[in-house]
Amino acid sequence: MTFTAATPHSDQRWALIDQLWVFPVKSCAGISVQQATLTDTGLDLDRAWMVVDAQGQMLTQRSVPRMALIQPELRHAELVLRAPGMLALHLSIERAEAPTQVQVWKDTVPAFEMGALAAQWFTDFLNVGPLRLVRFDPEHFRLASREWTKDVDAFNQFSDGFPILVTSTASLDELNARLGQQGQAPVDMRRFRANVVLRGETPDAWQAHDEDCVGVMTVTTGGEAVQLKPVKPCPRCPMPNVNPDTAEVSPAVSDTLRTYRQDPRVKGAVTFGMNAIPLSGLGEVLRVGQRVSAEFA
Repeated sequence: MTFTAATPHSDQRWALIDQLWVFPVKSCAGISVQQATLTDTGLDLDRAWMVVDAQGQMLTQRSVPRMALIQPELRHAELVLRAPGMLALHLSIERAEAPTQVQVWKDTVPAFEMGALAAQWFTDFLNVGPLRLVRFDPEHFRLASREWTKDVDAFNQFSDGFPILVTSTASLDELNARLGQQGQAPVDMRRFRANVVLRGETPDAWQAHDEDCVGVMTVTTGGEAVQLKPVKPCPRCPMPNVNPDTAEVSPAVSDTLRTYRQDPRVKGAVTFGMNAIPLSGLGEVLRVGQRVSAEFA
């Protein structure tokens, strides 16, 4: 199968931040924000909470697509969760309960229980319980894979493995064009759960999958420059097949990506977007509309 990646058409790439997304609860819906503070684990409060089963194993849309219907909101000092047919669940951002141990992929990490009310809320809505909601222990350092970060220590909370996911509107446009050729409906960026979505300043300034091929991306913030380094292509599980509005599952997205995105850098896995790590600018605020520059690596 042919792998279609970006073709270097000049050394320099220019883009604007088109969208910023924070996903407070792993595998639930995201929040589109106009600005977000960069921390050493990614955007502030991204994947800070996670749903686990009675044994402490993570729960995701891979096995429970209905999680897509849980919509979080960050309101002052509260995390508010809403879902069809449920009363809103209000949780303090600053408070948690008993310490516990949970499993995210192969990592066993310390966390804090969010209490019986949250546990019952998720158990009732997802109907696969008993379930619990936990908060990542901010004193713990969960290291991203040094195989990909090399000599840089990068940390995440409950994300799959890296602090930031970057993709572009051009990459989505390419996918939607191919879906359209097959008579399939277009999809939006929510399916890909990216934190930073880039858009070219001009039609040719950032083309489809340029994020695959660039080196360090520099974001002009007005303060210290933010530098994000793409380190690993993002292999795609079936989650992009989940409709974020209905939780219905269709294989069209994965089937289409498989025709042109089997990536030799990750043993032929289907990829879309790049996992990135922060090199500088911790504490700076990323905003929609900020300029991003990079050179082809």
